Parts: sequence; C-alpha cells; structure tokens
Amino acid sequence: MANHLSSLKRIRQNYVRRLRNKYLYKSTKTAIKKFFLDQNKKQYSIVISMIDKLAKKNIIHANKAARLKKKLSKKIIFN
Repeated sequence: MANHLSSLKRIRQNYVRRLRNKYLYKSTKTAIKKFFLDQNKKQYSIVISMIDKLAKKNIIHANKAARLKKKLSKKIIFN
C-alpha cells in the first residue's frame, strides 16, 4: 500500500475515474444495442453524440469511434 498522502489521493482519483469511464462506456454500448433494435433517427443522433464524447475524453480511441459511427450510419441509410 502507498505511504504518501499524494499517492493515496491518486489511488482514490483513479478509482473514481475508472468507475465513471466504465459507466459511460457501458451505457454507450447499451445505447448502440438499443439503436440496432429500434433504428430511429432520434436515437441515432443521441448515440453518435455519446460516441463522440467517449472519443473526446479518450475513453475509446478516435478510430474506434469512427468505425462505430460508420457502422451505425450504414444501418440507418440502408433501412
């Protein structure tokens, strides 16, 4: 276990950030699954903005965000 106060604080901060990132990522994945079931235009814009926020915060890589958005746009165009 860490001895310095600053390292203990860093451990607490990392824990909170990890939980927050996991929540955001999981909720986005759930929104994507719901979009594939329903496929309406309103939900599309919500999911795209969620993906963009994840990429902006470096929770997912920018290329993965682009792949997901392309996959979603193909689904909405062909249906």
